[in-house]
Amino acid sequence: MIATMILWALQSGDPIADVLTRDAEYPLASEAVEATEPYACIGDFTEGAAIICRSVPGTVISLGDQSATADDEGWLILGLNRDSDAEMTMTVQLPSGEQIRDVYPVAQREYDIQRVDGVPPRTVTPPEEALALIREQSRMKAAAYTSRWEGAGFADGFIAPANGVISGVYGSQRFYNGEPRRPHYGLDFANDAGTPVFAPADGVVTLAHPDMYYEGGLIFIDHGQGFTSAFLHLGAVQVEVGDVVAQGDQIGEIGSGGRATGAHLDWRIKWRNRYIDPALVLELDPASLR
Repeated sequence: MIATMILWALQSGDPIADVLTRDAEYPLASEAVEATEPYACIGDFTEGAAIICRSVPGTVISLGDQSATADDEGWLILGLNRDSDAEMTMTVQLPSGEQIRDVYPVAQREYDIQRVDGVPPRTVTPPEEALALIREQSRMKAAAYTSRWEGAGFADGFIAPANGVISGVYGSQRFYNGEPRRPHYGLDFANDAGTPVFAPADGVVTLAHPDMYYEGGLIFIDHGQGFTSAFLHLGAVQVEVGDVVAQGDQIGEIGSGGRATGAHLDWRIKWRNRYIDPALVLELDPASLR
């Protein structure tokens, strides 16, 4: 899917007149305001998608029950969950007090069913003695997801964090050893243990753990406004909490820890309470908004 330019919203609130491709020339947010076009976004309204916008600093854009505020350079990011409503309302609140509101249809997706056998039984149905550890690690992850880095690494786009064969995709429903579990929210890269893993975009490390119960080696990177990448099943973790990383920096190595049957990287993205499809994020070209 090629990300298209959407939501050239006029101050009148009219829907888009034309669909613009990423090859077009776009003004800066301040120029857009002068041209009576107060905000612009890229992305598609489809389940699991991310939408990157630029507007006047301080503009608040809400998508359903979640919202984001444009930073000092006018950047903000939004996301749609795996199972979104068929329609979502976007509301733009400009610093001037003007409000623009539109309702957009959301493309519904069909997801694969995957059956994964050979997973260590303790990670499918954990023993009683492991429950306290799992609860503590869940609190660690929840706390890390509250990060709101002031940078905007997402505004420079994303690269794939590892080389490998795509062995798992976003949204598929998984059965582990025959038992149904939550949908798979990541994009899996299968490769040899020790294969380097890189930061897909600039950000700050908010969690770095060598051996989580379910995830094995685990890293979180906040790319700005809480838009957070998670890297699961790492065999080596080479960063620490608080490190600011640049796109392409090595952060770890592929492994097979936690609930995994072989060496691979499971790359996930979460924004607020929504899980985002990394494959769709890779298609976005924020340079079109500069």
